[in-house]
Amino acid sequence: MSAFRRRKMAFEVLVCLLMAMVSAAGQTVGPKPPNIVFVLTDDQDLVLGGMDPMQKTTNLIGQQGLTFTNAVVSCPICCPSRSSIISGKYIHNHGAINNSVEGGCSSRSWQQNQETRGFPVYLKQRGYTTFFAGKYLNQYGYDRVGGVSHVPPGWDWWNGLVGNSKYYDYQISINGTLETHGHDYLNDYLTDLINRRAQDFLELQGPSSPPFFLMLSTPACHEPFPSAPHYAHRYSAAKAPRDHGSFNVKAKDKHWLMEQPIIPMPNDTLQLVDEYYSSRLRTLLSVDDMVEDVYNTLRRKNLLDNTYILFASDNGYHLGQFGLPYDKREPYEFDIRVPMMIRGPGIAAGTTSQESAMNIDLGPTFISLAGGEVPDHMDGKPLTPLWENPKASQNFRPNVLVEYSGEEKVSIAGCPQWQNQRLFNCNPLAHCVCEDAWNNTFSCIRATVDSAIYKYCEFKDNQNFVELYELISDPFELTNLASTAAPNLKETLKQQLALLTSCSGSTCNTKKIKHKKMKKAGGGGGGGRGREDKKMKGSPKLAKGKDTVVKFSQKGTAGLPSSQCQNPDAEETEEEICLRN
Repeated sequence: MSAFRRRKMAFEVLVCLLMAMVSAAGQTVGPKPPNIVFVLTDDQDLVLGGMDPMQKTTNLIGQQGLTFTNAVVSCPICCPSRSSIISGKYIHNHGAINNSVEGGCSSRSWQQNQETRGFPVYLKQRGYTTFFAGKYLNQYGYDRVGGVSHVPPGWDWWNGLVGNSKYYDYQISINGTLETHGHDYLNDYLTDLINRRAQDFLELQGPSSPPFFLMLSTPACHEPFPSAPHYAHRYSAAKAPRDHGSFNVKAKDKHWLMEQPIIPMPNDTLQLVDEYYSSRLRTLLSVDDMVEDVYNTLRRKNLLDNTYILFASDNGYHLGQFGLPYDKREPYEFDIRVPMMIRGPGIAAGTTSQESAMNIDLGPTFISLAGGEVPDHMDGKPLTPLWENPKASQNFRPNVLVEYSGEEKVSIAGCPQWQNQRLFNCNPLAHCVCEDAWNNTFSCIRATVDSAIYKYCEFKDNQNFVELYELISDPFELTNLASTAAPNLKETLKQQLALLTSCSGSTCNTKKIKHKKMKKAGGGGGGGRGREDKKMKGSPKLAKGKDTVVKFSQKGTAGLPSSQCQNPDAEETEEEICLRN
């Protein structure tokens, strides 16, 4: 190359550099993206007063921000709901259909196909420093799914609990390294440990630091319910709400599992329900303290004005509704509605929204707040319009999808009568009443139709059972209208449910149902069984008021052969189940 050509190339490079410098000097540096704090509780209901102990949280977030009064989850159980939060998807798209590895919970497939496209990855791409502490997914950290060395992508600071919620005697993955904890309150109580780790992180942040995302995922108020010692005597006289219309009420015209509880509940079961209720409230007091501590630290470090704080739960809960002692997993309002509130820049204090915000919207909301574009593969959408332009956001989501795939076990400790009966979560302390079964598998649409709100559910059982409720006139879901509803109403809901169960991305945001000829469902008492096929096939009844051994018909059953359900992983004593189709 000649000297002339070399000088010419050098000159051209110098010109390009000077032009770039001039261009950069003329650009205006935008405001720093907001920080985001996300507090997620475990099994905290809304319908039964689950927010009652959370007075500080209500004051600091709800009264200083926006409360979603109609927040609903995509699935009434932990792992599928949490997977929806991370992925922004309904469960038929992310594949975690229950709490088992076989059901997709923290499975290799989930890690390879969903975690890699979860909202934390997109926040990292936006330059956020990310921090996680607490419960992640129910099967996280076990050897069969990669052990504690597996750190989900997108997290800079990782403090992930191994397995399901515990307060003491647990293990944590600290950025891929195992940390073991015992039973000393000052050092090991998990909610407080999450609080301390969050404080350590926040002390390193400042107004000039990169934006951060802080996720605090507490074990409260999931069982086994030990409270902090200084709260041990709080709510000692509290009883589960008796004024909820379905408390200790015999279910009528509902799917098989709901016919199984003992009604009226025996006195010892009622006592157990009350103990669970008061214990749950006590555990939440430490979460309330944590929210206050985080708020105060943000304020002290001059970070509060540029920080969004969102509070939510992964699913609801029941305590005695229709005689079910305690759990979740059902499609009814007490199990799918959750507390949700947010405060931050641009959100008016003390406001509420009755729109159907969902867990699938949280990831898209975080990405949007960070200034990113929501990926097309996410089913949810940002909640930001609900505070930026609430009038224009009416009918934000008129149709909600709820899905679940029931679990089963070969044998249930303390309940030998249920050997090989394909049932799950049967408590010997509550007369072996079972809270789940293979045929507790359903998909539901919760739809706004004109001035009514309907819930239409199809069960994948041997009865093809259908339940239909109008929630405004029947908020406790006592009267199944499946047999008395106007045919065009039922058919329209059926079609809309089919669309939602096969939706993906933007197609999940269906419009409000309108039908000029639609008649409001009515008729007292339900008027008959809510099943498509009225012939009973393999769905036995239990004798009222006593434990009875029942045999399921093998005709038409689904699931893995019993030989594949033996010798479950010893680490997964709570999740020894087989997958249903």
